[in-house]
Amino acid sequence: MAPIDKTLICRDCNKQFVFTAGEQEFYQQKGLQNEPRRCPECRSARRRSASAPDRGGAPRQLYPAVCATCGAATQVPFEPRQERPVYCSDCFARQRDRG
Repeated sequence: MAPIDKTLICRDCNKQFVFTAGEQEFYQQKGLQNEPRRCPECRSARRRSASAPDRGGAPRQLYPAVCATCGAATQVPFEPRQERPVYCSDCFARQRDRG
C-alpha cells in the first residue's frame, strides 16, 4: 500500500506539519522506523544549536596548510600529512572537476 501524507504535531513548537508520502518512502528506504517528532524548522534549529560552540558543540578544528598546486596558505579540517597533497578550495575544485 502506497503511503499517504500525514499531519503530525511538532513536539517542540506544537505546530502541525505534513509528513509527505515522499518523505515516508525516504524513511523506509533508509530503514528509519520512527516518524519525525519535530517540524522541519525545529529540526533545523536543533541541528544549528547542537553544532554551535556556545551550545556545547565542539568548534571545528582547522589546521594550517600550504596548497600543493598554487602554494597559497590555507586551512583544512584535517591534520595534513606529508605524503598526501593538500589543496586550497580553488585548486581542490579544479582537481575535482578534472577527475
